[in-house]
Amino acid sequence: MTSTPASAGSTPGAVMIEARGVEKWYPNGFHALRGVDLTVHQGEVVVIMGPSGSGKSTLAIDILSAVAARKINGAKLVPGRHAGIEGLEKIVAFTAVDQEPIGRSPRSNPATFTGIMDLLRDLWSALPLAKVRGYGPGRFSFNVRGGRCETCAGEGSVALDMQFLGETFVDCPSCAGRRFNRETLEVRFKGLSIAEALHLTVTEAVEIFKAQPRLAEKLRTLEEVGLGYLKLGQAANTLSGGEAQRLKLASELSRRDHSGRLYVLDEPTTGLHWDDIAKLLKLLERLRDAGATLIVIEHHADVILAADWVLELGPVGGAKGGQLVYEGEPAGLLRCKASPTGQAILPV
Repeated sequence: MTSTPASAGSTPGAVMIEARGVEKWYPNGFHALRGVDLTVHQGEVVVIMGPSGSGKSTLAIDILSAVAARKINGAKLVPGRHAGIEGLEKIVAFTAVDQEPIGRSPRSNPATFTGIMDLLRDLWSALPLAKVRGYGPGRFSFNVRGGRCETCAGEGSVALDMQFLGETFVDCPSCAGRRFNRETLEVRFKGLSIAEALHLTVTEAVEIFKAQPRLAEKLRTLEEVGLGYLKLGQAANTLSGGEAQRLKLASELSRRDHSGRLYVLDEPTTGLHWDDIAKLLKLLERLRDAGATLIVIEHHADVILAADWVLELGPVGGAKGGQLVYEGEPAGLLRCKASPTGQAILPV
């Protein structure tokens, strides 16, 4: 099936990925993709859409992501069958921004994942009392000996043996869940100990640390992605998939240079309120305007219409799917009568 050309007024960047004849068969004989072609230009937001089972994830994750991860990151992944993928030499870094947890241990949290914890440790170790006592940044980590509570080894909780029942965790009797020892907690910034700082929400922390440029920048980014309500020290295993994905986006936004970077996002609007979707769109635009290229698997009409280029697979899911229904600008999608998505999002 021929692609729908971009409008004459569009000015795409250099070709970053040119995939030809992408096929995917499963061992049971199921044909997931049928010779799909795809061109991705540098500095674009490209949305891949289609009904469930039409091959979106197969194309974006099982093949494009696998090829990029193998070539750029050295991953040992085996991509699906394809006639060829060119242009990968233009990619300087590749990141899959999915909804996988940022960590499965309570020791991982938004502060540690985004690098905020390192800045907090530097700030606390530079305070007068810390200098007098000779405390370095390591003193303010709950992962190493010295500043952490040794009764709970910095966990903040201890397990109770319930014999025939499962383990039950309660606050550590020594630190009352604060994770640090008494001497460490005596060092305070604006009246707050390091434990109390980790108990702040992102929005509260923005105000507290507004005079600390690097900290304030990272915190504002978290707030901009709609995570102002999260506590800095909230355990990673309590975060939803959508929250984890937005944390990953916020972490990427803190980079100085995005030129040549490729990101693949898997349905980032899942579970988001419409106001958070608007924030997500601004994030994607910021990454694109900074030189990044984004491939997004998505169903949401607002994301589709805000893209630079869209590709629809279908026309249905399952054995009759995996075909290229439309490729081109979002405006052309609305005029394509063969596109189920385009007809579904036509204005009433």
